[in-house]
Amino acid sequence: MAHKSIDHAFTATDLTSAASDPTFAGALSFMRRRFTKDLAGADAVVWGIAFDAATSNRPGARFGPQAIRRASAIFDNDPQYPFNRDLFAEMAVIDYGDCLLDYGNHQETPAAIERQAHTILDSGAFLLTLGGDHFVTLPVLKAHAAIHGPLALVQFDAHQDTWPDNKGRIDHGSFVGRAVREGIIDPDRSIQIGIRTHAPEDCGIRIIYGHEVEDMPAAEIASHIISQTKGAAAYLTFDIDCLDPAYAPGTGTPVSGGPSSAKILSVLQRLHQLDIRGGDVMEVAPAYDHADITAIAGATVAMYMLGLNAERRSNGRS
Repeated sequence: MAHKSIDHAFTATDLTSAASDPTFAGALSFMRRRFTKDLAGADAVVWGIAFDAATSNRPGARFGPQAIRRASAIFDNDPQYPFNRDLFAEMAVIDYGDCLLDYGNHQETPAAIERQAHTILDSGAFLLTLGGDHFVTLPVLKAHAAIHGPLALVQFDAHQDTWPDNKGRIDHGSFVGRAVREGIIDPDRSIQIGIRTHAPEDCGIRIIYGHEVEDMPAAEIASHIISQTKGAAAYLTFDIDCLDPAYAPGTGTPVSGGPSSAKILSVLQRLHQLDIRGGDVMEVAPAYDHADITAIAGATVAMYMLGLNAERRSNGRS
């Protein structure tokens, strides 16, 4: 026991140290990273946005960050598959906790999210956000675009999220259309994967529909993504309803006919050529989950995003 610790999220003395908490105990930060608001020395930051007031169907994604953190305990120590490395040996990662929001004043929410995202990004760290409904990606994208310019959006989702709205509306089904109209993302370099619904417009974004995902090998899907983004600075957003409800029942707007978690994770691991500047996992709603199936899927996707960032850093692209 001399080399063991407990509650690594509070007791860790080094941001790059591995945890040794048992998976069934200890403080549940994301992958046992240190809980702190001190951004000094952090290469990557995990941040929760517990907001779901923009949901059009079943609410509950406000509990997503908690659920994903809880599920991530299974990844907290061993070298992570498929990256075959301790992700934290050379990449300092912290859990920054959650975004501070006024639950009774939703019109102030977008500005609050964008402002707090700027604080994190100004440190130079990679930002991995845990939602929350998909509306919150819009202010987070704005904060990234302020640094990198218009981004290539890589969106895994069952929905296009391009429904028309006005600028003041808070809606998780329209953030992509808004981002195109406001010049936050470049539609000519953006791509959506897993779409299984129709919307009035595609905003010029390349779509790989759900039936196409089913027919394509993972390597081919990844090749389409890399080709479409054309080397641009990219933002990776993952709506958990991209997965079939068999693999992710805990979400607000599930759509049958989607891919398996194995298929999509196989795509993600092949995206190391992307210039990913930020990412998020959205729409995990644990009230509709069973045995943490959805939370585990969400935590795995988030871990893959950190793994891709670790590979990017090791290749000198930080």
